[in-house]
Amino acid sequence: MLRVVGVVVVLVVFVYALVDVIRTDRHATRGISKPAWIVVMIVLPVLGAILWFIFGRPYGKPSAQPVRRYPTAPDDDPEFLRNLELRRRNQGRRRTAEEAQGRARRQGAQAQGFQGPGGNGRTQGQRFCSR
Repeated sequence: MLRVVGVVVVLVVFVYALVDVIRTDRHATRGISKPAWIVVMIVLPVLGAILWFIFGRPYGKPSAQPVRRYPTAPDDDPEFLRNLELRRRNQGRRRTAEEAQGRARRQGAQAQGFQGPGGNGRTQGQRFCSR
């Protein structure tokens, strides 16, 4: 039972160290280059892991930092925010144009002396509301 625990501990340390080497930035490794560390880890698993933790691991930086190459949320994405702003402006312009068009229609109808369906100058909706 003790042998099994020892083998599992050695295996866990080896795998952790190998993953740590692989995820470390190639410019941050100390001693030898990153590919050389990987070779050392594979050829000498236990000794390589110990050497990595003592001599190769970068100072003061946690290993295996996730690299964010793109924003994770839409509100962090500059392109999304730009498109959102453009849509808001376009909707505002469209609303303004529709309001101006509606005013022009009403003014044109008033200038032509438009008589509503009842013949009294009111539209049908106005006639029902005034009674």
